[in-house]
Amino acid sequence: MQLGLIGLGKMGGNMRERLRKAGHEVVGYDRNREVSDADSLEGMVAQLEAPRTVWVMVPAGDPTRQTVEQLGDLLDEGDLVIDGGNSKFTDDFANAQLLSEKGIGYVDCGVSGGVWGLENGYGLMCGGDDEHVQRAMPIFDALRPEGPREEGWCHAGDVGAGHYAKMVHNGIEYGLMAAYAEGFELLEAKDIVKDVHGCFKAWTRGTVVRSWLLDLLVKALEETPDLQGISEYTTDSGEGRWTVEEAINNAVPMPVISAALFARFASRQENSPAMQAVAALRGQFGGHAVQMLEDVKGGTHGGAEPKQDGRAKPGASGEGTDTGTGKSAEQQASEVASAGPSSGSGSATAGGSKQSGNPGEAGPSSGTGSTTG
Repeated sequence: MQLGLIGLGKMGGNMRERLRKAGHEVVGYDRNREVSDADSLEGMVAQLEAPRTVWVMVPAGDPTRQTVEQLGDLLDEGDLVIDGGNSKFTDDFANAQLLSEKGIGYVDCGVSGGVWGLENGYGLMCGGDDEHVQRAMPIFDALRPEGPREEGWCHAGDVGAGHYAKMVHNGIEYGLMAAYAEGFELLEAKDIVKDVHGCFKAWTRGTVVRSWLLDLLVKALEETPDLQGISEYTTDSGEGRWTVEEAINNAVPMPVISAALFARFASRQENSPAMQAVAALRGQFGGHAVQMLEDVKGGTHGGAEPKQDGRAKPGASGEGTDTGTGKSAEQQASEVASAGPSSGSGSATAGGSKQSGNPGEAGPSSGTGSTTG
């Protein structure tokens, strides 16, 4: 089958190669003349025989919208456009409408597989009319992993469904990555654990947490032991945010994915303003000591090493001395226990008997109820 492919970056370039290996003719266009098969979009379209099929693999948002608009002017009735980028599903509605007015078909296709897709194949989720999806099936079959079609490809539903499925896929990915990352930090924090990499590698076979993401984490730890020198600054490409937005719009509880998204936001803050406010509030209502940055070597509490040192070192495990106060964890815990109620009129002793609010007794966190030790 003949295909026009716009966007020959990391994924687009590999997709062109995989399709050619499968025997398809691909005419690729990219602004980078060194990798492009045509000098322009017009030149690419001119090399294709009608009815044409063109796959768009450019950044989501304006670049994709502008490309689709250009194709609307260049293609003819009966042609087909496939958007394989990470577009928001709502963009698909507008793109499909624009092209349908000119008799041009439209399919949205969520693509997963990253730089490994060339060798392993891509997971594909399509949205659109069955007629248009079936027409492009030889392309989908060449791109998907070997094996049963239903294990690497899906016609998810109407226009927009493919990108919607990919959006949810990436939201789930956020949660999985965060869970592995939290497990990594906890293993690193415990002094009795001597082989963190070995633990993760042992999980790659025969356990319920095995996955390709786990395999990739093991590979990362082999290439960069203890992840030394890797910055914790983590971006998000949009799908995680859209997933949480849709969860709100559809009243679907999504605490894990939401927390994973917010954790990425936190990774970009040298000193979180929100947590500064939390620390200040604890000092105001509970009399808890407020640690000042200048009081600690490096400007950070011992349980949160400076981000610029290249490695997020786990905090104290409850043993030893806190760098800010010079007191052991046990001493600090004792002081917290005697700090009194944080709010409300009631308090509780370790045994649970309500007292009259004596600040020498451990109090409830809020309200008038009691807590037990």
